[in-house]
Amino acid sequence: MRTIRFTIGFILFYSLSYAQQDPIKVEGNAQGTTYHITYFDSQNRNLQPEIEKILADFDQSVSTYITTSIISRINSNQKNVIVDKYFVTCFKKAKEVWKNTKGAFDPTVYPLVNAWGFGPGKKQKIEKAKIDSILQFVGFNLIKLKGNKIIKKDPRVALDFNAFAQGYSVDVVAEFLNSIGLKSYSVEIGGEIYAKGRYSKAEDWKIGIEQPYDNKEQLNPLRAIIDLKNRAISTSGNNRRFIIENGIKYAHHIDPVRGYPTTNNLLSASIVAKDCITSDAYATGLLVMGLEKAISFLNKHEELQAYLVYSDKNGKYIVYETSGLKNKIHEVEEIK
Repeated sequence: MRTIRFTIGFILFYSLSYAQQDPIKVEGNAQGTTYHITYFDSQNRNLQPEIEKILADFDQSVSTYITTSIISRINSNQKNVIVDKYFVTCFKKAKEVWKNTKGAFDPTVYPLVNAWGFGPGKKQKIEKAKIDSILQFVGFNLIKLKGNKIIKKDPRVALDFNAFAQGYSVDVVAEFLNSIGLKSYSVEIGGEIYAKGRYSKAEDWKIGIEQPYDNKEQLNPLRAIIDLKNRAISTSGNNRRFIIENGIKYAHHIDPVRGYPTTNNLLSASIVAKDCITSDAYATGLLVMGLEKAISFLNKHEELQAYLVYSDKNGKYIVYETSGLKNKIHEVEEIK
């Protein structure tokens, strides 16, 4: 999964509330990043061993950084690879979002991700002819799921679920916590979050949204705090994972049509949805679309709420938020 320095870490767990019952907190490293889980449990159980086992099994399905994972074996065209429930869920969600975003979100960009140096593969020399040749086998219409196997129209097609798999891993852990009867918790993995119930009788969970300043090494100051209850939030932006060549900044979000990193004035997209796989996928898709298309898309999809940060022609940072967040967002300080 994503390394810690490349984590899309614009969202972090941030609680200002006082709980009557002491919360239990577990944290650690997984998927090349960190996780922080807080829950209330009358039995006072330490669930970390079970959670880490779940995350390890998850990586064996969809991590492109593990050569023996299901997705890596499919990408290398090994024969008779049988997919599991994690892979199937990711594939079906990817197909749904690909259709809804008209191709702005496309997990078959993996060869381009590697070529640009944002994946486990070695960065290549970027030339138009090289990009054009890769684009011939980029497109979600070139691959399909048939039963429990993947069928490719071109063996060079390769998948990358990293744009939303981390969000899905949050949902998987949340499903486990639900299965053992927990009613109030927050799960954060690499900056993607799902919060259930309330932190206290008086307040929902408080989640921070960072300011989108370029910063690969550490967290940025908070831009806003959102109240979250029975919802997920994910942020995608271009201030954590990027390269600079010949004085030009290239962000890691690749436009599947052009084959080049996105170039628009949308700096970050924080999406609130019913589950984290959805919020994570659409946060990426909207960032690739750019501001105008993203707003138009959101107007047609009221099931998604968004907090977008963009820059105007003078370089000033401006916020756009959907109506469903008007009473849930608390500004911390102005973006300068």
